[in-house]
Formats: sequence, C-alpha cells, structure tokens
Amino acid sequence: MDIVENTLDASLDEFLARPLFCFLAHSSESGPRVSPLWFHWDGEQVWLIAMEAGRSYPDRLRQFPESALAVVDFDPKSGRVEHVGMRGTATLEPFDADRADRLLTKYLGRDRGAWDERFRGLGGDGYGLVRFDPETVVARDQSYAGSFDR
Repeated sequence: MDIVENTLDASLDEFLARPLFCFLAHSSESGPRVSPLWFHWDGEQVWLIAMEAGRSYPDRLRQFPESALAVVDFDPKSGRVEHVGMRGTATLEPFDADRADRLLTKYLGRDRGAWDERFRGLGGDGYGLVRFDPETVVARDQSYAGSFDR
C-alpha cells in the first residue's frame, strides 16, 4: 500500500476507526456504481459485509474487481473536512463471524441485545465479506474556518 499523501492530524488507523460510512465505487457493464457501506479497517485491508441474496454489487465486483473507496468526515459548523481515498481491488470472501462482529460493534456498540434485529445473527447463507486491498491511499485534511451557524 502506497500512501501518496497524508495531511490528517490523526493517524490513518485512528481516522478509519471512526464510525463513518465508506463509499465503494466500482464498474459495471452499464457504467459506474457506488455503494455506501459500513466498514472495518484492520490496518491493511478494508472489510465490508456483503448481503449477496437479492443484491447486484457482489456479481459486479466479481466481474470488475478494480475499485475505489472513499471515507469523509464532515462537520459544516466547525468546517472539518477530512477525507481518505483509496484505489485498489475488491474481492468477495467467505463470511467470517469474528470480522463481521468487529465491524458491527463499531457502529452498534458492544451490547448485542441492543442491536437492531436486522444485525443480529448475520452470517451463513446469503452473506459474505468484501475484502478491499488498497494499492494507493490519499488522506487529506481539507478543513476550513467554519461559518455555518446552527
């Protein structure tokens, strides 16, 4: 992984530990597509839960694995704009309950009993993981003096 630029105050690991959405961009026969998703960064790869049943993006990733991924932390009041962009390859992998649990805990907390029913007991048939291997990374702090008064 080549970090082309990094102007963030936080480390890449600290930034990607925040419960933000990533946007996975990939190709299709009909043109570009983007999927907003929760993610887990393990220090080398980005992991995403893939619901395969009834979804078209797993097949697109199999056909067009070259992808891009973006994560943005934006606060209009303070003017914070921090961005991490990655280019790399996405592959579909078998479901791994431990990895999925780390991802879900990041967004839903440690108390599984408090989780929305949709996220309890994921796995088995119909689920897998997307493994995104970044080749290049650009991490930028593009913050400005906030002027948005709420």
